[in-house]
Amino acid sequence: MASVPTGTGRPGQLNRKQTGDAWELKARRWLENQGLRFIAANIRERNGEIDLIMREGRITVFIEVRFRQSARYGGAAASVTRSKQQKLLQTARIWLARHNGSFDTVDCRFDVVAFTGNEIEWLKNAFGE
Repeated sequence: MASVPTGTGRPGQLNRKQTGDAWELKARRWLENQGLRFIAANIRERNGEIDLIMREGRITVFIEVRFRQSARYGGAAASVTRSKQQKLLQTARIWLARHNGSFDTVDCRFDVVAFTGNEIEWLKNAFGE
């Protein structure tokens, strides 16, 4: 049987990237069950990254996925700071431009899927331009 990939030096432990990828996949599957259609994942630009891009009807949805083991410091949703929001907006602007669009021509929104412990919270239209 194959072992779980690790990068932490501790057998059986996922590194930070692997943990993030696993939660993003869980969010993607959960959102697909809610009726959204997958477009892209882990879109990287100069100053930021978008975890998931999906469609809900005619709306392009840019999604930030967050995970926290507990709500001790405000939970996963609280970790999406104003600075992070600005980076997401800029990255989305660049992605739209590369796909012949803009915030003026494409219906879009910014959602957060937050996992705090075993709880999931979907914040639709969590922030905007």
